[in-house]
Amino acid sequence: MTPSSPVWNPADHRDPDDDQLRLECGVFGVYGVAEASAVAALGLHALQHRGQEACGIAAFDGERFYTERHVGRVGDAFTGQDLVERLPGKCAIGHTRYSTAGGSAFRNVQPMFADLEAGGVALAHNGNLTNFHTLRDRLVSDGAIFQSTSDSEVILHLLARSRKARFVDRFIDAISQIEGGYALIALTNKKLIGVRDPLGIRPLVLGDLAGKPVLASETCALDMIGARFVRDIQHGEMVIIDDTGIESLRPFPAVRARPCVFELVYFARPDSVVDGRSVYDVRKKMGARLAIESGPDADVVVPVPDSGVPAAIGYSQQSGVPFEMGIIRNHYVGRTFIQPTQGVRELGVRMKHSPNRAVIEGKRVVLIDDSIVRGTTSRKIVRMVREAGAREVHLRSASPPIKWPDFYGIDMPERDKLLAATQSLEEMARFLEVDSLGFLSVEGLYEALGVGARDPVNPQFTDHYFTGDYPTRLTDRELAQADADGGRQLSFLVSA
Repeated sequence: MTPSSPVWNPADHRDPDDDQLRLECGVFGVYGVAEASAVAALGLHALQHRGQEACGIAAFDGERFYTERHVGRVGDAFTGQDLVERLPGKCAIGHTRYSTAGGSAFRNVQPMFADLEAGGVALAHNGNLTNFHTLRDRLVSDGAIFQSTSDSEVILHLLARSRKARFVDRFIDAISQIEGGYALIALTNKKLIGVRDPLGIRPLVLGDLAGKPVLASETCALDMIGARFVRDIQHGEMVIIDDTGIESLRPFPAVRARPCVFELVYFARPDSVVDGRSVYDVRKKMGARLAIESGPDADVVVPVPDSGVPAAIGYSQQSGVPFEMGIIRNHYVGRTFIQPTQGVRELGVRMKHSPNRAVIEGKRVVLIDDSIVRGTTSRKIVRMVREAGAREVHLRSASPPIKWPDFYGIDMPERDKLLAATQSLEEMARFLEVDSLGFLSVEGLYEALGVGARDPVNPQFTDHYFTGDYPTRLTDRELAQADADGGRQLSFLVSA
């Protein structure tokens, strides 16, 4: 194994006022393909939006495992003609990661590797385990030594301690003990294994590259490498890929799927298809529904780029108000820019977004964003649009108000930091300094998703950030609350 040395910790340079939602990981795996590490690097390029602060690849050449882990983006880390020499073999898995604030950026970078009794195994994981701390405390008390604060390492320890004879049975034994939302990919000396959590909260798809199987978080990664989409890995499904083909197992009790709706709202790339739905089409329908529910008199519809663009197109088409690129996004903001003072941070939004004065000046503007979290960035953008001469600014969110935190892989503030959880609509409008404010309703979101009304007993999606209806037990959270109520505070690490 050949880990790289960390030279920069993104968490140390993050704007404290940044309220952009981030998904923590993307995973990719390929089996039996020449120059597998190069293919994995291309796949990770397509998944860069799922995690932009660290990445890694593990490859197997039939005899040895090779790994590289880097802080930074895929294009900076996995370049050069010698990539396939550094990471040789026909099997590889990769991971791209967003490191949560406060954690060590490098020691949690994946894929993680361990030499077990049955041989080496590399593991890449997307999502969060809601019983991570409970399992970790138990393992530590039993003598386990951890090298990271990542829940992925918990899974490796569970694998190592299983007494099952076959590796596949050990894997099932390990994942049967974890809770939460996740998509896992593991590479052994004989197999590539993929598994999706029982509710299908985090996505995972199967592709075919010239007859060779591929696993990825999104279909856009298949498109990047020229692979054919085969199907979604089903909720609670485990696929085992080896030289004999692909075997599908169902190791969990059968339950109804509840995929994360935020994949469609924000995280997935617009050109991906998630659980049979075109992300681009869904976002346009969300915008159209928003126009029906909350359409003020206006002269121009302006998206907050890039994530607000499809919804703004749908809003414009439904309302008849012209669509214009009134805000231009700079895609070349470097990671080394330092914002040492609050005054400079206030100007920092202009590094990413610049007003197109010719479109905005003198107009009644409807700003369309995908969501509003803390509202700090939204307020900066509103001020920027007003300074560019807008006569009125009406802000519309193409998703419902975010009122509850997430524990399944989205880096989201606690409830007291969420704008919609602490203020009324009128209070939010005053804080954001807009002439009016509107959100897509939960019912409108479900209509845009094409499933009709939300089933209040068995919701079709994971949507707790809007409704407070969490789909699984929050074991760590419940135990922490119980300890806090008993007068003993727990200091929790942030996992990724």
